[in-house]
Amino acid sequence: MVRSRIFKGLAAALLLVLVLAVALFINVWFFKPITIDAFYTRSFAKVALDRPELLSQLRVLPSWLDFYSDKLDDASPAHDRKEAEALRENLETLHRYDRNAIDREGRLSYDTLDYFLRTQVEGDPYWLHNFPVNQLFGVQSTLPIFMAQVHQVKSTAEGDNYVARLNAFPKKFDQVLESLDLRESRNLMPPRFVVDKVIAQMQGFVATPSKENLLFTSLKEKLDKLPADVIDAATRERLLAQTDNAIRASVYPSYRKLIDYFVALRPKAQSNEGAWHLPDGDAFYAWCVRQQTTTDVTPQQVHELGLAEVARVGAELDELLKSLGMREGSTGARLQKISHDPAQVYPDTAEGRQALLARYQIILDEVNRGLGKAFDVRPRLGVEVKAVPAALQAGAATAFYAAGSLDGSRPGIFYVNLRDVGDSPKFEMRNEAFHEGIPGHHFQITVAQERQDLPLFRKVIPLTAYVEGWALYAERLAFELGLEHEPLDGVGRLLWDMMRSVRLVVDSGIHYKHWTREQAIAYMMEKTGKDEAFVAAEIERYFVNPGQALAYKVGALKILALREKARLALGAKFDLAQFHNEVLTHGSLPLVLLERVIDDWIEKRKAA
Repeated sequence: MVRSRIFKGLAAALLLVLVLAVALFINVWFFKPITIDAFYTRSFAKVALDRPELLSQLRVLPSWLDFYSDKLDDASPAHDRKEAEALRENLETLHRYDRNAIDREGRLSYDTLDYFLRTQVEGDPYWLHNFPVNQLFGVQSTLPIFMAQVHQVKSTAEGDNYVARLNAFPKKFDQVLESLDLRESRNLMPPRFVVDKVIAQMQGFVATPSKENLLFTSLKEKLDKLPADVIDAATRERLLAQTDNAIRASVYPSYRKLIDYFVALRPKAQSNEGAWHLPDGDAFYAWCVRQQTTTDVTPQQVHELGLAEVARVGAELDELLKSLGMREGSTGARLQKISHDPAQVYPDTAEGRQALLARYQIILDEVNRGLGKAFDVRPRLGVEVKAVPAALQAGAATAFYAAGSLDGSRPGIFYVNLRDVGDSPKFEMRNEAFHEGIPGHHFQITVAQERQDLPLFRKVIPLTAYVEGWALYAERLAFELGLEHEPLDGVGRLLWDMMRSVRLVVDSGIHYKHWTREQAIAYMMEKTGKDEAFVAAEIERYFVNPGQALAYKVGALKILALREKARLALGAKFDLAQFHNEVLTHGSLPLVLLERVIDDWIEKRKAA
């Protein structure tokens, strides 16, 4: 009897706990959560759980909760509208919390999310004003990279999931086609060059024999790394055979269907014009400028800032070139002479490309050891240099950084595009390493990821002016710390400072002042000395991502201004490492909030 009563009592207690847990879940998931931290968690969880590819990228769930690795993200217009409504609902829920009842760091989270959500809601009228398939990004290029670099295969189940995702390509491509059809029906056409380039890109992809395709070779490399007691030979051969079949039966037909769409679209897409020619184009671009810079700067102000920076950097660059004995010709012509010097270019051979990659890794390792007292918070996760897969080189940037996983199982990757070794002359390499790797993107992104006291959304929220502003600031910082070894390294830094200055002029020129593609190309070539093919690719990038190119210079100038403000205000109490702590350890921030963080830090240091 006693045991029975005890058992019944325990059962009742467990039932009560279960009921309370269910009630708490219902409250958190469907209504306003009791605490704002629970709201942050719910908001991010709803986004992540609805994006299988993001979950694979972040790796925040334990392996026994892997319900997503056989699925791809929904790319349909209906899903886009669902996400837009969720953003609006989250903004309304956020405003139901009492901001004044939250501590300082909590208010920073509140204001960051408020800024991001408000900006997204303001941009909702322009939700179709982009080109989801273009020469730089889109399902045709990002999905193979995702499968090769992000989808891990360390077990038979993960191998089966890899095959399942390949067989999900038709569904995702159909969703993208639905989105493209909707844009076309509203006369939202991509530039003509975009159509031509994505056709060529996809035709090259499907022309590759299936067993030579990146989707096959990358899986083979993953399987080759696994011991026989994890995946035996028979399972390995089965997975490779299924992958080969999926590429031929699912992947390639999906690409051919998308190729057919663009071939049919080509006669209709006859212009290469900026955002101004789209419906409400001027208002759309003004929103892009606000979103990308996280400021209230106008397109006209951006253009004027660009012209001033081009003049300032140009004068500094001219003086450095003269000090090197290069006095004749325009700045662009002198820069081009350096770039074409055979001594500045690695051999266009397999050995030369490997030497280029190895040199980047040497630079990163050396810089990491040479930062001295400029940083006392550093990432634990390392960074590796890898080549952009050959199949994807044509549409990819010259170099870019891919963040490591949150669980630390995948390092940060500094990707180098080896389609043309001339795109990475030796005198530019140190600056590129500072920007993409250390102390640039790798430091900024990974330090935030490794913070345990930040809401997850603040580790991954896309605020370009902060992210790219820090990376450009890192180039200047490395120079100040004496990490440039040769005068030509300084030429490389100033060349890229000029490039970011020119971007302010040409981006606003294209989208606000009705510049032609050719006009923008000519201006950039004159100021930077870069070859026409390189510059054309840069300019075409700005066409498909209005305002993004503005973020670098606007962000860097703000960080430099805040550092100078702190130095003048604090005098002997100014500490560079502590300044960097304040910039890096709060996660990605709108520039207006970064200024508030530094102002608060200045007051605390004064009182110390």
